Amino acid sequence: MLEKEFEVELKDIAQISDEDWKSHEYYIIGVPTWWDGDLQSDWEDYFDTFKDISFENKKVALFGLGDQIGYEDWYCDGLGILGEVIVNNGGKLFGFTTKDDSYEFEESKAIKEGDTLWGLALDDDNQSELSEERLKNWVKQVTTDFNNS
Repeated sequence: MLEKEFEVELKDIAQISDEDWKSHEYYIIGVPTWWDGDLQSDWEDYFDTFKDISFENKKVALFGLGDQIGYEDWYCDGLGILGEVIVNNGGKLFGFTTKDDSYEFEESKAIKEGDTLWGLALDDDNQSELSEERLKNWVKQVTTDFNNS
């Protein structure tokens, strides 16, 4: 979807270098949340380095994966954990979404304020039938935001 508008380069967080954060203006970052609000292992290993990255003049969108039924108090916490670092380190975030009635979680660091989420929150375990439409809408929104920024 994004390839129609942008040159896309995929990187695994376990293999990312310092130079990767300097070489682009736009970033779309995906982060799964494990267990009780933990970052996935590769992200956990990299997080101290991530906290020191300058996001000045960088435009970033976030998406996260989680289980809102089994972990309803920590659903997609990774979105909020990374989002706060990016903003605190000078980045501009795009791709905020809204917690509407279709979501079933109770608490989450993915909530920026009110019903606004730091990015796209997906639950393929419990709501896979909603994932494709959510993703299409989010990609359209991010593409428009990036092109107009």
